[in-house]
Amino acid sequence: MSEEKSVQLRVSMDVGYRRHSVAIGLPSGEVLEEFEIGHRLEGFQDFFSRIEKHSHKQGYSVSVAMEGYNGYARPLDSMVRQHGYRLYNINNLKLARFKEIFPGSAKSDRIDARKGLELFQLSDHLPLAKEVLQEVSGTPQENEVLKRLTRRRRRLVNERVRVVNNLQADLQAVCPGLLEITSEASNQWFLNFLLSVKTLPQPARIRKATLLKIPAVGRKYASLIEGWQKRAYFGAEVDWVSEMIQEDGQRCVELEEKIKALLQTKIKQVAKESKIANILISLPGFGPVCSSELAGEIGTIERFSKEGGLALYLGMSTLDNSSGKYQGTEARQHTGESGNDDRLGSSSKICA
Repeated sequence: MSEEKSVQLRVSMDVGYRRHSVAIGLPSGEVLEEFEIGHRLEGFQDFFSRIEKHSHKQGYSVSVAMEGYNGYARPLDSMVRQHGYRLYNINNLKLARFKEIFPGSAKSDRIDARKGLELFQLSDHLPLAKEVLQEVSGTPQENEVLKRLTRRRRRLVNERVRVVNNLQADLQAVCPGLLEITSEASNQWFLNFLLSVKTLPQPARIRKATLLKIPAVGRKYASLIEGWQKRAYFGAEVDWVSEMIQEDGQRCVELEEKIKALLQTKIKQVAKESKIANILISLPGFGPVCSSELAGEIGTIERFSKEGGLALYLGMSTLDNSSGKYQGTEARQHTGESGNDDRLGSSSKICA
């Protein structure tokens, strides 16, 4: 940290879902104040007024450390930077390693808030503690937008996978043999066929002339459907599961449309303004989705002091897991979405 210790006011926050624990202290280790705030405007106002009370009194500059796990720190993280304070992310992965070496006697939100002040103090002398606190750099707005858009797309894709899995399980239970005519239940022609009727087992009685009128079916798939119709069988549960199958099929179609629209109308347009995305998409094997997700998650390359840090962050390298004579590695664990640094705790399988 480049600031003189004598002029720093240090603030640590343990981020929760509805309430946050805060500790304010000095480089000497003295704790000036501890309190809780609610995740609402009044709580944010109380947070900044307490900081300003201490910083203005002594002329201190302010550094704030907070966890970003699961995004609960938003929008307070942005407000911290708008106030001109230095913002540090408490890296959850490295914090866990730190706690293994320096375990505490107990755990509570208040203790965790104090832990941030300890990390500030130790980081002046101990490299391991300094690695836990990572300053959040300014990020180009287009990459911030890409981060939100691509994460939205990822959630829609994951939801579609869950719905398709449910659809396939129900079809296997009440219409054994039907899925044999398609490689994927999410194929557009198959969903169009499934949704061309209101209930099951009506698909077994559709004539060829009607099949050919269903979008994307055509003669090839109509022939497959006719082959299935000759041996079609429906289980006893079909009467009450049929509605679920139709609902899941319709949801698959809706999700696919939303995913395509998000990519075509928003993500690709914003990616054109991103320097990182443009560099990545120029490389062989990188498409619009992968390059946009990476640009959003990386934010700014200045966050990484060396190539190894970027590789580890993206899940392209492993963590050292050696002990004594044993030399080994372990895969980086996914820590979930985060707030003041969504990227510092992002998925290691961004482009999966």
